[in-house]
Amino acid sequence: MSDRLFVATRKGLFAVERSAGRWIVGEPSFLGDPVSAVLPDARDGTLYAALNLGHFGVKMRRSTDGGKTWDEHAVPTYPPQPENLPEGAPPWKLVQIWVLESGGASETGVLWAGTNPGGLFRSVDRGETWTLNESLWNRPERAEWFGGGYDSPGIHSICVDPRDSRVVTVGISCGGVWRTRDGGSTWQLLGKGLKAPYMPPERVDDPNIQDVHRLVSCRSRPEVFWLQHHAGVYRSGDRAESFETVQPPLSSFGFAVAVDPNDAQTAWFVPAIKDETRVPVGAQLAVTRTRDGGATFDVLRDGLPGSSYDLVYRHGLDVDASGQRLAIGSTTGGLWISENRGDSWHCVSAHLPPIHAVRFAA
Repeated sequence: MSDRLFVATRKGLFAVERSAGRWIVGEPSFLGDPVSAVLPDARDGTLYAALNLGHFGVKMRRSTDGGKTWDEHAVPTYPPQPENLPEGAPPWKLVQIWVLESGGASETGVLWAGTNPGGLFRSVDRGETWTLNESLWNRPERAEWFGGGYDSPGIHSICVDPRDSRVVTVGISCGGVWRTRDGGSTWQLLGKGLKAPYMPPERVDDPNIQDVHRLVSCRSRPEVFWLQHHAGVYRSGDRAESFETVQPPLSSFGFAVAVDPNDAQTAWFVPAIKDETRVPVGAQLAVTRTRDGGATFDVLRDGLPGSSYDLVYRHGLDVDASGQRLAIGSTTGGLWISENRGDSWHCVSAHLPPIHAVRFAA
């Protein structure tokens, strides 16, 4: 099991380590700066962090010593914006790096970055340079994408197939699920079965405008995907070609989902009340877990606060490589870890800054 966790917050990046049976929160890197994404690269131990500094723009940092020291490197850059963009189209300007993922095990130095306003970038040199995937960016369907939680559409989920790194599947809010089989040269729109009841009736089944909140795949069975949607929870067993609805207890709304890397039947969610409210159901934080592919669910509350308004963002839930240890981090700075697949939880801290993402080191 992993003994190290990185927590990206609105006021810095915290390393949390397990020592002598306790989890200890260390001093933050980038104190006071919003950290939007973090990636501990299991291939070589390099640690990457994306900062969103508002007026001063997006910055990237990289550490080769576990976060003791950092160097600055390049950020993704959009091409010059054409003059004849349609009215209301998002500007070709980097607003935020929403997610960072590593390439395949044999692709040393390859990184992927999902951004707002909906651009997918790739680096082959550990972030020294980035290239916009123009094949996806230039799809005519992109003109219909729109923002979910942000003004512009954003790529927040990148799933690289561990058996074939040329196969990459991305989740977009609001732009559905897309897959490449050739490393990004061509793309296919997927997601049959997803439904968007917030759209006019004739657009409910349109895969191109689905509000995917989070998309994850199982490492041991990468053909299996779990998807938390604005309007439900879905599972796919055919590489995201099609999805079936599952019905978790409490609520089918939420942002986060994690799948056991060794058991595609086991997945975890953090339910909430949607739209204007966005708080835990009954003001009580809970995690729901299925161990049979969505047929049945457990409601897991042991160790979680009995009265709270903690919301968990898209990347605020993670499971380590063993499938035993989980972490959740909330918008009100709560951090909990489970050592037993979610059966019980231990509060590591209730007073961190608002948490954007949690990720276990390999």
